[in-house]
Amino acid sequence: MSIQIYTQRTPNPKSLKFIVNREIISNGKAVFSSVEECGDILLAKDLLALPSVTQIYFFENMITVTQSNEEWDELQLQVRSVIQTRIIMHNPEIIKKGDKVIDRSTLSPELQKIEEILDRTIRPGLKSDGGDLDVVSLENNELIVRYQGACGTCPSSTAGTLYAIEDILRREYHPELRVLPE
Repeated sequence: MSIQIYTQRTPNPKSLKFIVNREIISNGKAVFSSVEECGDILLAKDLLALPSVTQIYFFENMITVTQSNEEWDELQLQVRSVIQTRIIMHNPEIIKKGDKVIDRSTLSPELQKIEEILDRTIRPGLKSDGGDLDVVSLENNELIVRYQGACGTCPSSTAGTLYAIEDILRREYHPELRVLPE
């Protein structure tokens, strides 16, 4: 099967999604911000080695590449070339060193409810834009979240998206909840 790569813009001008007709990661997601974090994942290593690339986000058959500027012409060609040549030997069974498989059944009922709301209302949109978020903590009606992928450096993440998350969680979970980025 030939390798097909489709490029899609994200709301973040510093991030671009590359959708591949092959599986990139079998389970969950993976975020890489340095070559050292990549371990033996050559695809991630070589993408991060490209000039100005600051983060790689793997989800299903998608790679979101974030860079330090907004010029994509040359970099887009380089990213496509790396994907094209490395995907053949890429193993989608990625377990990133230090990552833990999260079993939500061990979370408090409050966090389980918040995760369910986020899965149903927020995460589909973030993932379609090449990103995601993790819940870091919940204390005293203050929820701390960490953006990933295109969402990590997107100007709208800390403004509009954060307010939308807070509004939905206030309506569906607790009216006095505050949502803050990590």
